Amino acid sequence: MSAVEIREFGGPEVLSLVERPVPAPGPGEVLIDVAAAGVNRPDVFQRRGGYAPPPGASDLPGLEVAGTIVACGPEVRRWREGDEVCALLAGGGYAAYVVAPAGQCLPRPAGLSMVDAAAVPETFFTVWANVFERGALVPGESLLVHGGSSGIGTTAIQLAARQGATVYATAGSPEKCAACVALGAARAIDYRQADFVEVLREATGGRGVDVILDMVGGDYVAKNLSLLAEDGRLVQIATLQGAKATIDVGLVMRRRLTLTGSTLRPRPVAEKARLAAALEAHVWPWLESGAVRPQVFRTFPLAEASAAHALMESSAHIGKIVLTV
Repeated sequence: MSAVEIREFGGPEVLSLVERPVPAPGPGEVLIDVAAAGVNRPDVFQRRGGYAPPPGASDLPGLEVAGTIVACGPEVRRWREGDEVCALLAGGGYAAYVVAPAGQCLPRPAGLSMVDAAAVPETFFTVWANVFERGALVPGESLLVHGGSSGIGTTAIQLAARQGATVYATAGSPEKCAACVALGAARAIDYRQADFVEVLREATGGRGVDVILDMVGGDYVAKNLSLLAEDGRLVQIATLQGAKATIDVGLVMRRRLTLTGSTLRPRPVAEKARLAAALEAHVWPWLESGAVRPQVFRTFPLAEASAAHALMESSAHIGKIVLTV
């Protein structure tokens, strides 16, 4: 089969199209004939050498795919050959075929193309786990999403707004801010032009926001904590500007703040299967009705994965980038 491997750590040019054997599904696994694969920021980190696959996972990049099941391993009960699915992976998505745990597969949402379906798992699993479970966002509360025009951001804005929250976002240009508002944000702040803390403190009458989803880290941590309302929750999912921060613990105590975070890739299969079931129950109806949609910015053929990575690193995109197989 055709696959894209990381020849050595480095820039986008180290991604190479190669031929590899088709993998075989083991117990509780299915083999998917891949139609499309999502491109995500962790793929870039892996390519640079900063995000190794978990033990036992494929060395190929790619954390989400959509396609057709062509074989089922032992102990697979729900799925059959010919079922169209999208799947969350621990790796291996940049290939014509991939093995996935059965519990991490979900039916392709009715009305979504394979390309759109491939753009769902990584961001929707991440947002559900962090905004609604760890962040405990409920209707009537407010959410600030940093990187609102990213794949994670466009997903978080839509899901939170649909759940009845007031959503704010930051983004890096007027065009990106307009995209956030079009998806349901009450207000989007161009962080290159304004201080988001000052803007949102004024917008909320000094109250602050209930939940912040942050992928920046660094000096944003202290800024985020200063903006949280009483009993507010800061959920950290990445550290693009650094993993170390100085915080005012007294502020955390006085305002009863929670600082939490998580990663998705290393979680056990059973935990990811639980998240899949929650998404199917709560979010799949919105996808199938068209109330929520993945935002696909551009597609590339599998052989042009390096160009897809170059686009992601440029941050010129709004939403998701997808490889077609």
